[in-house]
Amino acid sequence: MKKIYTLLVLTFALVFNTACTSNIEKTPPITQKIQDVQVYTGSNTNTTITPKTIENAFESVGLSVPGNNDMNKPFQTRFGATHYPSYNLAMFINNDLTFKLIKKYPSFGALTPLTMSIWTQNKQISIATLTINGMARVTGIPLNDPDLIEYATLIQTALKKSIPNGEFKTLPFVPSHQNKALQVTFTSTVNLNKDVGMEEYIEDFEAEFEGEIESLGFLVPNFTNLQEEIFNQHDYNEYDFYHTYSICKFDVIYPVSKLHPEAGAWAPCSFYFYKKKNEDKMHMGFLSVQNWITSLGIKDEASIKPLEEAQEMLINTIKEITEVD
Repeated sequence: MKKIYTLLVLTFALVFNTACTSNIEKTPPITQKIQDVQVYTGSNTNTTITPKTIENAFESVGLSVPGNNDMNKPFQTRFGATHYPSYNLAMFINNDLTFKLIKKYPSFGALTPLTMSIWTQNKQISIATLTINGMARVTGIPLNDPDLIEYATLIQTALKKSIPNGEFKTLPFVPSHQNKALQVTFTSTVNLNKDVGMEEYIEDFEAEFEGEIESLGFLVPNFTNLQEEIFNQHDYNEYDFYHTYSICKFDVIYPVSKLHPEAGAWAPCSFYFYKKKNEDKMHMGFLSVQNWITSLGIKDEASIKPLEEAQEMLINTIKEITEVD
């Protein structure tokens, strides 16, 4: 039984160096094509647009929302203050497109599910998500991949339906990474014997992982068993297992969101781990916090320090509970 917590946030991470094939004519229109993050905003004077109506809009176009968490409640309880009249972190996913992308690019697990932040300020409501550029850069998927284009287009459709009077905001920063792509990855040899089968192996790993990160103050707002929830619907049996955890830490998102509410486009972080049937290796990964720092132009130490500390905790935990190759 997995521990699915209803509280949220934190995110990190990054993957393989990639030279993304750009074909701008085939990508969905975005305000700033070099940005990894897009912010869609509009007037909400009568407060009729809420995180719940936004969730409904995403669901109506085929993006299911497994979690949509009000962060102000735990912020007020834990820190005695909030930054915005409302601030939510939510996760969303399209199972069919996720299947198509992971089948070709297993690294897409780092964005399974995708995330967004929703906040109000000065009678405006805003939603931050990744652009197609951000999705491509951190997973190594070419910009002209048709399934990635469809996913990015679906997100924009949901944004426009969520805030009918909205527009894409011009962001005041330029990503500093350019074409660099980073992801923290690990491999570990899977050793089975007559006493420990595949099911016992992964259950033991998950129990130890959950226990260790919980003791460090991390929460798990979502767990996805891709084999059961997605692959089986397509009669796809290439993996012994493929799971993702959505991981968050209040001590990270609270200081970061003060100056960078767009950080929810990266939060919570997805930690993925899988084993293909024809291999004896378990592959693990998550997006590096350098994604937050470089794509959002973060320069303040109050934001950078907790991001880097949380990443180091996660790296050390994985090394402690597995024999990393």
